[in-house]
Amino acid sequence: MFDQSLTRSERISVTLTFAFSALVITFLVLPILTIVPLSFNAESILAYPIKEWSLRWYRVLLDNPIWGTVLRNSLIIGVFATLLSTLLGTLAAVGLNRRACPGRGIITAMLMLPMIVPVIITAVASYFFYSRLGLANTYAGIILAHAILGAPFVVITVTATLEQFDNNQVRAASSLGAKPLYTFLTVTMPQIAPGVISGALFAFVASFDEVIVAMFLTGSEQITLPRQMFAGIRENLDPTIAAVATIMIVVSLAILLLAQVMAARLRKRIIPDA
Repeated sequence: MFDQSLTRSERISVTLTFAFSALVITFLVLPILTIVPLSFNAESILAYPIKEWSLRWYRVLLDNPIWGTVLRNSLIIGVFATLLSTLLGTLAAVGLNRRACPGRGIITAMLMLPMIVPVIITAVASYFFYSRLGLANTYAGIILAHAILGAPFVVITVTATLEQFDNNQVRAASSLGAKPLYTFLTVTMPQIAPGVISGALFAFVASFDEVIVAMFLTGSEQITLPRQMFAGIRENLDPTIAAVATIMIVVSLAILLLAQVMAARLRKRIIPDA
């Protein structure tokens, strides 16, 4: 478990650090997980202790067509926003990786703004901007807004992957007569694929869970799953929301685990000894 070269005091320090980190993670994650048992409560009140366990609210969720509609909207918006943010984020990361890129620091900072600026500011600004273009209350508007929020995740993961990429391979391909697009698809893309896939999955989770921008830009036909959950909490504390939240937690965890597994497999395929 421990490196044999470590002294006893160093081992104690490592153990205490590990234990403290575990406590911090537990403190942060436990409030999220408390909603999971409530989704199996047979009563109509979200409260502990749970007297009777049941799948009642999952059956209500499946029988209510509203939840199916908002889930479909979230998937449509999430998929197209992910595709757009992945394309733009990957191209931006590749361009910023070039030494000849002018103003690299300023451009990177601008691309990271959606992650730094409070989402409410982004939502209000997007609403006024898209309203003038006629994109408010449309699928196109919310997809563009979610793509902006997801692109920084792609830029970060792809940039991290490009740091290990040898640009001499691109020069070698160019010296052999390969065109830039062919070189990118056959030389660069296979090696940065783990970063691209990880960024795309993070972008999808960001879109699938987003509620504030959706409240400003979606109309009655584009209501997403998080927005419907927020409306349910505000108007009536429906226990069905606990079931929806549990499903979203499971989906988010599954996507993050999938990102790690796929990245590891692609990395081993590219670098067998990794």
